[in-house]
Amino acid sequence: MEYNPKVIEKKWQNFWEESGAYEPKEDCRLPKKYILSMFPYPSGNIHMGHVRNYCISDAIARRFRKEGYNVLHPIGWDAFGMPAENAAIKRKVHPKTWTYSNIENMKSQLYSLGFSFSKTRELATCDTIYSKWEQTFFIAMWEKGLIYRKKGFLNWCPNDKTVLANEQVIEGKCWRCDTPVVQKEMNQYYIKITDYAQELLEDLELLEGKWPAQVLTMQRNWIGKSEGLSFAFDLEKSVKSGDRVISTLEVFTTRPDTIFGVSYCALALEHPLVKAMLENAESYGLTKEVIAQIQAMQNTSERERAQQEKIGIPLGIYAIHPLSGEKIPLWVANFVLMGYGSGAVMSVPAHDERDFDFAKKYNLPIIPVIKPIDSENVAQDSFYTGGGVLINSKEYDGLGNEEAKEKIISYFESSGKGKAVVNFKLRDWGISRQRYWGTPIPLIHCVQCGIVPEKNENLPVALPEDVVIDGEGNPLDKHPRWKHCTCPKCGKEAIRETDTLDTFMESSWYFLRYTTPQKLRKSEAISTQDAQYWMDVDEYVGGIEHAILHLLYARFFTKVLKTLGYTESKEPFSHLLTQGMVTKNGAKMSKSKGNVVDPYDIIKQFGADTARLFILFAAPPVRELEWNDSAVEGSFRFIKRLCAKIEKARKITTLPKIAIENLSEAEKYARKKIYEALKKSNETFTHESGYSFNTLIAACMEALNALNEQDSADVWSEGYFILLNVLEPIIPHVCWELSNEYFKLTNFAPIKVDESALKEDSITMAITINGKRRGEVKVSVNADNAEVLTLAKVAVEKWIADFTIIKEIVVPNKLVNFVVKPCEKSL
Repeated sequence: MEYNPKVIEKKWQNFWEESGAYEPKEDCRLPKKYILSMFPYPSGNIHMGHVRNYCISDAIARRFRKEGYNVLHPIGWDAFGMPAENAAIKRKVHPKTWTYSNIENMKSQLYSLGFSFSKTRELATCDTIYSKWEQTFFIAMWEKGLIYRKKGFLNWCPNDKTVLANEQVIEGKCWRCDTPVVQKEMNQYYIKITDYAQELLEDLELLEGKWPAQVLTMQRNWIGKSEGLSFAFDLEKSVKSGDRVISTLEVFTTRPDTIFGVSYCALALEHPLVKAMLENAESYGLTKEVIAQIQAMQNTSERERAQQEKIGIPLGIYAIHPLSGEKIPLWVANFVLMGYGSGAVMSVPAHDERDFDFAKKYNLPIIPVIKPIDSENVAQDSFYTGGGVLINSKEYDGLGNEEAKEKIISYFESSGKGKAVVNFKLRDWGISRQRYWGTPIPLIHCVQCGIVPEKNENLPVALPEDVVIDGEGNPLDKHPRWKHCTCPKCGKEAIRETDTLDTFMESSWYFLRYTTPQKLRKSEAISTQDAQYWMDVDEYVGGIEHAILHLLYARFFTKVLKTLGYTESKEPFSHLLTQGMVTKNGAKMSKSKGNVVDPYDIIKQFGADTARLFILFAAPPVRELEWNDSAVEGSFRFIKRLCAKIEKARKITTLPKIAIENLSEAEKYARKKIYEALKKSNETFTHESGYSFNTLIAACMEALNALNEQDSADVWSEGYFILLNVLEPIIPHVCWELSNEYFKLTNFAPIKVDESALKEDSITMAITINGKRRGEVKVSVNADNAEVLTLAKVAVEKWIADFTIIKEIVVPNKLVNFVVKPCEKSL
């Protein structure tokens, strides 16, 4: 058959859609598989990362359908967010118009690859029906106390008068106008993800062996549980802040055993004590130069600070050590985060690398208080982070540091000066954004009632479409009418919240929304019965770059929605497959590097099946995939060979019965390679295997070559019947075409491996003489040692002709070794 991808691909894509071949069945009695790839942002064009992601999930989904599973394999669009507003500014087009146009374009491109997505479960997160239920969740979380409002520091462009996301700040300047960005304190909404920190940490154990170990480690580190002592230093002099008097400095330490080594305390730039001193700078002796230095440090984001050199400024005031009574200088430092602990740390330079570097830089005391057990010497010009015995610690000298920890914590608790606490590095999730294209926060500000949620019957709070997006300020805040409303509680005039939600909110529950059939989506956020059936996601496919935020937020949201009664799942994704990126010339594909390959060009030239075959053959899913034009052409040639000689096969509807005893060696070998490919297929489609499609495809190529080396019509028929079944999840269009043409099939079903075809009639054994390989011999699997030795001697006759065999060794099914010495006549 001549291979014409344009014709057969359109034919079968139409057939699949018209027959509803890939729609999940609404029968909860069937065994199910929920296969999901992370949904795309509708940027306008698919790229090779999309192709790889969805080729992997599609192959898995198709395989499970063949095995009789009810499969949910949906697609949707992560459609809100900043790029649409950037496009609105640049192209002078409405974000909604731009977004939905891109969705239609990308949908067409993705379906041209033959992906078996459910069209009835599709969603876009910018749809108002999606926003309605997200706002419903928000209100439920607000009323449960899981969402709160407080002031936080944001990137602010003074020129454009707008908040910037971190990625819009380039080298400390606004991405649009190059104005230096400052940190502005503004009201923000936060979700108490920290309330679930312990549960999020503990439940990682449920994912051991199911998620990549690297991802689990990254999440554990991000959550960052630490146990230690919380206590307060008294300040030598109190500091006033309005009506409030600050007289103590709260700190948290995981190393109370090093408390006598404290030589300074470092405070976050946003610490209340720092703010209070800046408000009354003259009273506390802060010079204009010091004030300017602190403000300059404050006007950098936490991300920038993490990349900067560690710097600090002395505040000129002291704290009193709670045990020694010594004066401890206070410094403001760019490496201390306000969100972790109390925003102040006791610094012990002799036993912490960061504290040591800072102390050396500013010539601060370095006091060793722990020495290694096996050493009497204490390094004077370095730091030691290990355990040992306490020194320079008064009554605790000589104690092991673990025992000292317990005793010091016990002292603080019994004296009421401190307490043992558990802290997490994880901070509450800031979810409000000062931009237009997002889900409106369903809260209303009333002078009389305060902040109150919108009534559920008034949801969704939809975005106004008559907005001007020019990059200056929040379009919702500037809208003349939209924000003006009445209070749901007292009925008086009020103001609607103009912040919108972080787009991570949408991607944190979309997988649950997919489980709800279209007919129920207006009446239910998540169909309880359907969610119970489909969840958890059996295989989740996406990039390693989402290892922390998206996956953590999705786990958190699932737990919250379980608390609210929407799902019974503790974890959203049973298995996680993180695919590698697609590279070209050693670098990730990107327009800026000029190394982008347009998937549509591949489809037009070679067909969708070629693109699918190459992307799955070039590398295992978890590895990076280096683009190779010649390998694409090689994939195309393989498909052409698959089509070229199929007319040798008899037109059958079931596998032929083959008399094994009458087969030639070539025919037996062909059947062996065919069934090896089938067996490899069964092994490949498991999470444990890592879905190594490349080795499966290689086995199919070997099988096709073996079929070409024999002429039995029965073996051809059997081989092609099986090969098309094995390859269907990978190159579906051509497999459906050939199967329908020659085998009258429009469906695929599992085929059992014929174990007899894998059995060897003969084996090849290596022959060594005095340990050196000299040849090989093919023998019957039933041959006894005497027959093996006889055949082996014939095979290496020239090597033993002038020698006497003094020992004969047969290692069954592996090798024959002759130990020889020269014949006497040859001496």
